Amino acid sequence: MTAPITAPLIPDLRQTLEALRRPPLLVRAARFGVQDYSRKRDLKRLLHTSDLPRPGAALFQLIDLEAEQDALRRAGEATYILTRQIDLLIAIMAEARLLPRAPTLP
Repeated sequence: MTAPITAPLIPDLRQTLEALRRPPLLVRAARFGVQDYSRKRDLKRLLHTSDLPRPGAALFQLIDLEAEQDALRRAGEATYILTRQIDLLIAIMAEARLLPRAPTLP
């Protein structure tokens, strides 16, 4: 029997989240929204799906979508949507809280 596919991805996902750097104002705005985040409502809307993926899978999708918005922001593109980027950051923060905790070393 093989190990679950998602097990080795969790450390990589955590490293990706730790490396994520955004302007402080965007991060502060997103932190305010985390308390009102509803996975059922918001994740379906952001990912355009009727089925809710697991938190790890959702995070990979959300990170990709947010990176696209950030690239538009940095390039000064007219298609950049500030509220979409903040919504994606809110979802990333909320979904990251659902990941299993890494075991601590003695």
